[in-house]
Amino acid sequence: MIKNVQNVGSYHQNTPMDIGSYITGFVDGEGCFCISFSQRAKFKTGLEVRPSFSISQNKRSLKALQSVQEYFQCGGLRYSKKDQTYKYEVRSLRDLRKYVIPHFEKYPLQTSKSADFKIFAWICRQIAASKHLNRDFLEEIIEQAYQMNGSGKRKYTKTKLLQVLGKMKI
Repeated sequence: MIKNVQNVGSYHQNTPMDIGSYITGFVDGEGCFCISFSQRAKFKTGLEVRPSFSISQNKRSLKALQSVQEYFQCGGLRYSKKDQTYKYEVRSLRDLRKYVIPHFEKYPLQTSKSADFKIFAWICRQIAASKHLNRDFLEEIIEQAYQMNGSGKRKYTKTKLLQVLGKMKI
């Protein structure tokens, strides 16, 4: 595990720094906690719930994302030709619960992203307890998820997801 890093990405300093605090600050500015939903006819509820944690950076800052990946010991990196960025992403519920969530509980976020993280962690716990398989409880997960990332784009509206669950009339 990395304890001290002197050069991460384009940030350079002459004295060692605490990597845990650095990563939290980095995520406060550049990270995203997201809960996405997909319609899946084969699922009992008709919906799949997918949590993910990600950080995107210009290709010049790939080294910073590699350092984050090394720190968390999980997740993947992928390149987008469209916007010339790399994205570090963790989608495994197991890895989110084992590495990512405990990190941010130990090194709390300082911006409004903290509220998104708290909802994200709560939803991950509900999924781990299989509560997302219950239509009534999935409704609460949807309600909570749609309080996160107010400026983000979503494939489905909350109304559409509730219609799939049979909680709203078309």
